[in-house]
Amino acid sequence: MKKYLFSLLSLVLGMGFWIAYTIIGSKIAPDGTLVESFYLIPMGYLFLALGLVSLLLVFSVSLIRKRKS
Repeated sequence: MKKYLFSLLSLVLGMGFWIAYTIIGSKIAPDGTLVESFYLIPMGYLFLALGLVSLLLVFSVSLIRKRKS
């Protein structure tokens, strides 16, 4: 389970960024500009992709090592 810690942490962070964006939301300032935490969306995608790729790599390396032994 320890080998999957980085992957799971990245996936949880990615989902957390999306949830935070949803909770924070967006609003229109009195001068008409849109105020939102847009940076949370690409960071969520980045951490989600990082988590999925690392999960696949760790799983495939684990599977290869199991087959060799």
